[in-house]
Amino acid sequence: MKVVPTLTPRAGLRVLVTAGASGIGLVIANAFAEAGARVHVCDVSEAAIAALRDSGAPITASVADVADKDAVERVFADVERELGGLDVLVNNAGIAGPTGGIDELDVAQWEQTVDINLNAQFYFARRAVPLLRAAPDGGAIIALSSVAGRLGYAYRTPYAATKWAIVGLMKSLAIELGPCGIRVNAIQPGIVKGPRIERVIAARAEKLGVSYDEMEKEYLAKISLRRMTAPQEIAALALFLCSPGGGGISGQAISVCGNVEVL
Repeated sequence: MKVVPTLTPRAGLRVLVTAGASGIGLVIANAFAEAGARVHVCDVSEAAIAALRDSGAPITASVADVADKDAVERVFADVERELGGLDVLVNNAGIAGPTGGIDELDVAQWEQTVDINLNAQFYFARRAVPLLRAAPDGGAIIALSSVAGRLGYAYRTPYAATKWAIVGLMKSLAIELGPCGIRVNAIQPGIVKGPRIERVIAARAEKLGVSYDEMEKEYLAKISLRRMTAPQEIAALALFLCSPGGGGISGQAISVCGNVEVL
């Protein structure tokens, strides 16, 4: 082993990214592809997948609702056909869920948040593990949680509950799969630049009866670095966790958030 192990993944790594045709997932998928990995993504949006294909990126894709067990089976059929196996699963898919007091939340919205944010993580991990066991260098699972998976988040209880649950799933799988050489970690993004956080801020501002600008300033005031996180910073950690330099890291929930102090 080198004195300082390489900090980038090996070329040819076979990677599946859920919800990988837009947003953070697309940034992660492109980062792996640029590092020489072979990447497959799935996404519920046919338009996003069409745009990805039109972009010319060397990434294969499947249209799939991650909360649909049959769709997950089809994704893995595509993965085995396109990649011939799997080295890394990035369980990225998730939604913001509803904003409201616990006694105001719609049951269907609660169930949808659990289905997409948590159940899908189980569906994909369950199908990925047999392939990861066969990975030559030991496989890896990266689960996207959130700072809302380490802090309480008033009026966003469905989202926070699922993001805490992802950490519990990850830590349990790290113990279960470690003897097979499979490493399991979670990334906990903070307030990430992009359209999604803009919608979240707008919804919370409306709920609390303040302006968007006031709500945004309140969010930034809770971050030690006083800035939002760039999606590329999350992708950089995902690459590191799959590199030789990250080979000893498992069972960890790592925040990339500028140190969000409270939500």
